[in-house]
Amino acid sequence: METKYDKIGIAYNVTRKADPQIAEQLLKHLRPKSEGIYLDIGCGTGNYTIEFQKRGLQFIGIDPSTEMLEKARQKNKNMDWRMGAAESIELLDNAVDGIVGSLTIHHWTDLDKGFSELHRVVKPNGNIVIFTSTPKQMKGYWLNHYFPKMLADSIAQMPSLLRIKNAMRNGGIEISGIDTYFIQPDLQDKFLYCGKHNPELYFDERIRNGISSFSSLANQIEVQQGLSKLKTDMDSGEIKAIIDSYSNNLGDYVYIIGKKPAANKVYT
Repeated sequence: METKYDKIGIAYNVTRKADPQIAEQLLKHLRPKSEGIYLDIGCGTGNYTIEFQKRGLQFIGIDPSTEMLEKARQKNKNMDWRMGAAESIELLDNAVDGIVGSLTIHHWTDLDKGFSELHRVVKPNGNIVIFTSTPKQMKGYWLNHYFPKMLADSIAQMPSLLRIKNAMRNGGIEISGIDTYFIQPDLQDKFLYCGKHNPELYFDERIRNGISSFSSLANQIEVQQGLSKLKTDMDSGEIKAIIDSYSNNLGDYVYIIGKKPAANKVYT
């Protein structure tokens, strides 16, 4: 995973920006306090971490990629950036007031250990907000029509919603909410399904290079064939029927909100 994102990180900042609506929803579910200290686990180049800091919050950003963290430091040298992974967080017990993790858990090597670590470092009553997609949701992406092998490989690495819930509970985290997210036409963060409403985005090599499915998982022959077919369908107008055939109400991504239960009180 480090090698993958060290490579992607070189051009990652070109197309990956903090989307205002996603940032707002992450904070809505996190419910941060101005005096608290929070953790962005798998922070990448720090797009959302820095956005949260701009809103007057104090965040620590942790990521396993040296290239990603270097980009984050270049953007803001005054923030607390640290090398690390979800499965091994170099923070004391109960060190932070809450945690966000955006599009990161499918890169974790051990989901149970990762959530156990998040439980360890967050304070009692602290919220943990995970933004991700599930295999069920991804099967509803029209990208499957043009890049079937790439999507199959992407789906294979995604933990199911049930698996995530079980891992959170195994780690001692209570599930407090599920909130589905549908891609908006003006999405600023160009991750995998950014072109749901704007297929032309996938012809931009810079956007594809910032998406791990295209840059690391995909067979480039399939990518070129898929783009050729996509262009043909866009020129003929067939793309509308293809997109409509994948329409569903599952949501494209999901916010999973957890909480570390309050510490048990001892009465004497």
